[in-house]
Order: sequence, then structure tokens, then C-alpha cells
Amino acid sequence: MPAISALSSGPPVLGMILKGYPRISETFIAHEIRLLEEAGLAIRILSMRPGREAIAHPVVRAIRARVDYLPETFLPHAPRLLFRNLILGLRRPRRYAAGLGLALKRLRRSGNPASLRHFLQAGWLVERLLPGSGIVHLHAHFAHSPASVALYAAALAALPFSFTAHAKDIYTTDPAQLREKIARARFVVTCTDYNARHLGRIAAGLPTPIHRFYHGIDTRFFDSGPELRFTVRPPYRILTVARLIAKKGIPTILKALARLKGEGVSFVYTLVGEGPERENLQRLLRGLGLEGDCRLAGTLAHEAVREEYRRADLFVLASEVAPDGDRDGIPNVLLEAMGMGVPVAATRVSAIPELVEEGKTGLLVSPQDAAALAAAMRRLLSDGELRRRILPAARERVRAEFDNRRLVGALARLHREALERAPRRRD
Repeated sequence: MPAISALSSGPPVLGMILKGYPRISETFIAHEIRLLEEAGLAIRILSMRPGREAIAHPVVRAIRARVDYLPETFLPHAPRLLFRNLILGLRRPRRYAAGLGLALKRLRRSGNPASLRHFLQAGWLVERLLPGSGIVHLHAHFAHSPASVALYAAALAALPFSFTAHAKDIYTTDPAQLREKIARARFVVTCTDYNARHLGRIAAGLPTPIHRFYHGIDTRFFDSGPELRFTVRPPYRILTVARLIAKKGIPTILKALARLKGEGVSFVYTLVGEGPERENLQRLLRGLGLEGDCRLAGTLAHEAVREEYRRADLFVLASEVAPDGDRDGIPNVLLEAMGMGVPVAATRVSAIPELVEEGKTGLLVSPQDAAALAAAMRRLLSDGELRRRILPAARERVRAEFDNRRLVGALARLHREALERAPRRRD
């Protein structure tokens, strides 16, 4: 049987496997892709499902990469998935058998039937999308399902692969399953030192390099201009931008706000974001007597979010470790607020102290401590000298260390080296 070849007449292509595209909550990935394109890399996006939101960031329109969508679920797409996998199995029986064996081993270890769906999606990708694509290296964003598809596709096509591990995907994944992915990957990327240390413990003894590259933000977009507001007056405008999920600690924020209200502090609180906890939060708002002081704005476009930052006197995020182990890395919203000259009150969780230094670039409290959070919020609203010290230092920290255009250079070099090292022909 003839070999499957990804050769094309153009440059070698990086196949980027994503869980969904485009997604407003993952705009940092879209920015990364666009910046990698500007650095000269040819990219093809391979998404496991379409975006499910009505809003898309303008950067998505600037991306040149072709986007292909894998069959998302098994039953509605079973004929397509099985047909392509049958063809692939006939063309490459030994390699297909080895890949299926890997999937079955991972299925026995985890008991999760998604292992087989990911394997079939990988077979569909290799047989349907890879030929003539020019793809010579696969890179997945997120260490769970996208990295699983990359793992199997790499095995079926004899391609190298790598992946970026972020937050939930690291801490809610079986360490044995994750270690196997690390062992088979050419390299692993993650976005915080905290994550890198955790992954290093899982990968102890493995030769796979683990690289830490901060995501960063577009500091030109999130820029308040030269003026910083060192003095603010009530009613204070307090802001949170977050998905409405457990790890964001929004109940702690609401309890802290209730304390401030009980102390006579006048404020208007805006919560931007959507998620499965919305109804629970609305009930908590009513129970705390905060309905007249709080606005649940839902999902907003980035331009509208920027306007919320411009109006805000304080940004607050009370991240915590969720019951399933999920936690934040460095939430981009903290970078955005600091870049916009808004003081931040946050929690000592995961990698947040890598950005927010107590008393220097913001204030930090322990997670789930509403009293301490209320005290930190009060200080940042009323202490002009504290704001005068923190605001310029926080903005400079973001500009100097978290500008995504500066940060992408090292990542682009890593991907470029991977493309140059990848074999152009495979048996």
C-alpha cells in the first residue's frame, strides 16, 4: 500500500489541534496562533468542535490558517469515522494495530470510553486531513482530549507531536495518563512556573523537555493611557471578569461585598462572564441582599470588557482550588486589569503570586477568606498612597514581562525548530 504523505508544495506546516475554535474564553490561543503566523510559521487548525459562542474576538478574523473540524461525537458520525479508520487500517495495518493497542491500554487504565473516540478521531484526521496538508508536526492545546488526539494521530502517522498544558487539563488528568503523553511528546509547553514544577514531578526521570512560556496579553489593546487614578470616590466601581465556575471563587467575592455593604461602603459591582454557576450565584446575591448593588453582565466582546476596565476602580478575583482539583494558572484578566491601571485584589492560589506581589503589584489573601478579601478591597479603594505605589508598578510589570508580542518569539523558535527537525516523508 502507498504511504500516507503530508507533503505539499509549500513550507512545512504545524498542525494545531484545539478542543474548540473559536472560543471567546480562549482568545489567548487565537492571539498565539496569529503571532506565530506573523513570525512566519504555516499553521493549520484542527478543531475537535466548532465554537459555541455568538461572540468572536477580532483576532480570529486576522488568522490566515485553514480550519478543519473533526467529527465531534461518535454516534452521529460513526459511518464517517469508521470508514476512514478502516481505510487507514488497511493501508497501514501494523501501525494501526499499534495505535489501537495504545488506545486500548489507555482505556483499561482510565475506564473512560472517550479514549476510543479520540483514537477514531485521530484516525479520521490522519486519513482524511493529513494527505497533502504539509503537516509535519502536531501540537495540541490542552493536555486532556486534544493531546489525546495528537498522541494517537502521531502514532498512526509516525509524526512527532507536542502539547501545551494549561490549568484544568493538568490537575484533573490522571497522572499516569499524563506521564505517558509527556513520555511520547517531543516537548511540552506550559504557561507558569507553578505548572512546570508540577509537570516536572509527574515526568520525573523522563527526557522530554518542559518549557515555560507565559501567555501574555496584547498590551497595546489593554492600555489605559498615561493617566492613572490614584484617588477614587464612592460609589466605587468594582469589577470581576470570569467564567462562572467553582474555581473562580465568586461566592467569596459576593460575601466580601456583603461585608463592605454592612460597613457602609457604597459600590456598584459588575460581574462579566457566563457559566454553569449563574443560577447559584443569583440565589446567593438575593440571600446576601446584594441584588441592587450587582450587575451580571454575561459574556461581552473584548472591546466592551476593555470599557468595563476603564470604568473600574478595583478588580477582584478570588480563585480557589475546585473540588475536582481544577485551578487557575495566571488568569489573563488579572493581566488585563493591571495593564489598564486597575488595582487587583486576588488570592494566593497556583501561579497568581508569580504576577501579583503582595503590596507591590496588588494585594493577595488566602482563598475562601471573605473577611480578608473585604479588607484588601477596602484598602485598595481608600488608600491613595497604596494605589500610587501599586498602579504604576503593576502596569510596568505587565508591559515588561507579559507582552504577548515579546513572549511569542521564543515559542516561535521552538516550533520552528520542531518543523525543521520533523521528517518530510513517512512510511
